[in-house]
Amino acid sequence: MSMAAVGAALFAAAPASAQFYFKGPDISGPRATGAEPGLLAQPLPGATPGELRAAMVWNLRAALNVAALQCQFAPTLLTLPNYNTILRDHRVELADSYTVLSKYFTRTHKTVKAAQTALDQYGTRVYSSFSAVHAQLTFCAAADDVAQEAVFTPRGQFGDLAAERMGEIRNSLTRWGEQQFPATYYLYIPYSYPNFADEKCWRKDVYSPQRCTKKR
Repeated sequence: MSMAAVGAALFAAAPASAQFYFKGPDISGPRATGAEPGLLAQPLPGATPGELRAAMVWNLRAALNVAALQCQFAPTLLTLPNYNTILRDHRVELADSYTVLSKYFTRTHKTVKAAQTALDQYGTRVYSSFSAVHAQLTFCAAADDVAQEAVFTPRGQFGDLAAERMGEIRNSLTRWGEQQFPATYYLYIPYSYPNFADEKCWRKDVYSPQRCTKKR
């Protein structure tokens, strides 16, 4: 058998599920401070620049965590192994950011119990805000690109990466179609995001859209 035939046989044997062909839109955004509306899972009133940076770090970590779980349908994206590498390489900065974020809630609440409850709720909302069922391909493509960069980001600079790429991750949650053949196969469909920042929409850490319309 010729080398060309061997090569053809190898490619033919590759499982279709391992491929990821998707040309997404340009969803890049400017460098963020953390104070931009809609960038974080919920606003953090009175937060210092350092606390906002910590929040961006934690939001980006959560996004890449969600991607590690949701994007395994495309193994070539390597979202899971890259996420594990990020946890290992940036563990000090991630831990420090969580400490800063915890102190924000301690500072802005009267009791330790209230602060812990608020922190737990915040964590739940951060993860909920990255639900990408309606925009999975765009989200996975963006998360893969950011995760690849994070793997090669020097330790101590994950916060800078979060500031540069957090806007892109948020933009990826908008429903977009394949950009190579936009007029033939896909349509852009506007999507209205849930208001995770509205306290009345939540009950015991569970988001309920019906509660958003109820009067207090």
